[in-house]
Amino acid sequence: MTLLDKDGVHVTAEGEVATVTLTNPARRNAQTPATWRALAEAGRVLPGSIRVVVLRAEGKSFSAGLDRRAFEPEGIEGELSFLDLARRTDTELDAAVAEYQQAFTWWRRPDLVSIAAVQGHAIGAGFQLALACDLRVCAHDVQFAMRETSLGLVPDLAGTHPLVGLVGYARALEICATGRFVHADEAERVGLANLVVDAAQLEGAVTDLAAALLAAPRDAVIETKALLAGAGTRSYDEQRAAERAAQARRLRDLAGLGE
Repeated sequence: MTLLDKDGVHVTAEGEVATVTLTNPARRNAQTPATWRALAEAGRVLPGSIRVVVLRAEGKSFSAGLDRRAFEPEGIEGELSFLDLARRTDTELDAAVAEYQQAFTWWRRPDLVSIAAVQGHAIGAGFQLALACDLRVCAHDVQFAMRETSLGLVPDLAGTHPLVGLVGYARALEICATGRFVHADEAERVGLANLVVDAAQLEGAVTDLAAALLAAPRDAVIETKALLAGAGTRSYDEQRAAERAAQARRLRDLAGLGE
């Protein structure tokens, strides 16, 4: 079932799995504000029955990042150029970036598990889109890079928080400040990639992972995800208390005593 097909973003649903596909391989799935609006809409159109969302991309590259035309004086047709955006008030500029970020913020919703299937280049906004997901399955040819600093910018599409969470502050700073490429072997070693496979096996590996995620009862996965997501901000004793509360809810539910 097709849920959305616009501005280089195609969304389908089959059973409890939705697939969001970037469909502009001719431009290596470079992203524009229109792409971000479509990605934000993708999160809104998902049926409540969806438990797993797969993010994939057509072509050799996952996403080469921001479409550089956004920095040109004429910009992208129908869009405000970033040069013009810089001339807006602080409030308008903040609101514009906040709107862009909505494309990257729904992937870790508590009721979903999201998987990015990443091949080839995942640069800048492409890297941040992969980081937006809960899990990443990567092809051996993957090349992550955060190139914003080379343009005089910072990563601003919600990617810095998950990056630090995955690889730590020092390595995240080095990756972002140098803009260097992180290849598959390092990505797997430092925790950016949950799994690395041959490009020909990428789709099958993601399908198998989605099936494994669906094998457990939905509410158990939701409670477990919430426990893990909050662990970094809780003390040890607070986390133990959260575990007890979650388990009490699960036991009562299994006994038919849940609300």
